[in-house]
Amino acid sequence: MSNSSTPRILVSGETLIDFLPERSGPLSEVPTFERRPGGAPANVAVALSRLNETPWFWTRIACDPFGDYLSKVLDVDLPDRFVERDADAKTTLAFVTHDETNDRAFTFYRDETADTRLQPGGVSDEALAEVDWVYVGGVMLASDPARTATFDLAERANEADCSVIFDPNARPELWSEGGGADEGVEFAEAVDEMLSLVDVVKATPEDLEMAGFDGEDAASLAASVCEAGPHTCLLTLGGDGAHAHASDDAPWEAGSATHGGYDVSVVDTTGAGDAFTAGALAALADDESGGSLDAVLEFANAVAALTTTEPGAMTALPDRAAVAELRES
Repeated sequence: MSNSSTPRILVSGETLIDFLPERSGPLSEVPTFERRPGGAPANVAVALSRLNETPWFWTRIACDPFGDYLSKVLDVDLPDRFVERDADAKTTLAFVTHDETNDRAFTFYRDETADTRLQPGGVSDEALAEVDWVYVGGVMLASDPARTATFDLAERANEADCSVIFDPNARPELWSEGGGADEGVEFAEAVDEMLSLVDVVKATPEDLEMAGFDGEDAASLAASVCEAGPHTCLLTLGGDGAHAHASDDAPWEAGSATHGGYDVSVVDTTGAGDAFTAGALAALADDESGGSLDAVLEFANAVAALTTTEPGAMTALPDRAAVAELRES
């Protein structure tokens, strides 16, 4: 995709294949799966494009048939300036399963796949000087050299005065404490290091629990994240909506906000958190919220809610017209 204007946002991280089940149940009992493009950063990047905030996307894609498919998918919505191809690796595969409440779990095949081989320096200092926001995700911290590349990007984004947003995106099976291949690397340690480099965190209570945070409720959890470094925490609560907290260091109004979400018919929650992140990031980057956390949560929750009404992550992402219609209903 060609784009003559310079994006305000750079998204970095994995692009992979999600295999969605034909029905709920454990992986051992589901007979058929449907291929869909995925990866939290890829979902965020495409969602931003659908919301008229097309970003640059730094990712590494294999040259196998799955990689060819993903490259074509990304090319529909995103510039290819930072989309790398890797001829010596395979594509990460993630098999999704649903329980009776539509909550999902993942089984990954990600041993030395293309996304784990992202190298430091793929985005130049000159490019960082052109953007206002940089997104980084926690899955990239599970394996080197992608971990080193991601920390390097966050550090240089700070030096370039970019605002950095981080989604821990806890996936226990990718980490040493969950039996992941990269033994010795702990999720909490990696998150703690990243928190010193970022301005905004979008997380779930489960992410924060795995990262070692304690809190009796959403308000205390979000506040504790801000005490660790970031000035703003956006905490998604599934069907209960979201909570936000901003410290006095935030460039927008300090304080807390809660939004209960929207009542929609849920089909698949895959990618809902990524859609929320994109909605919040679009609102913050465009400053259309007027500095109001309430407005940010209202917009982001609408984007996330619409994503759950169809199967898949990227395929269900809404545009601004659909978001406006839900907010007005």
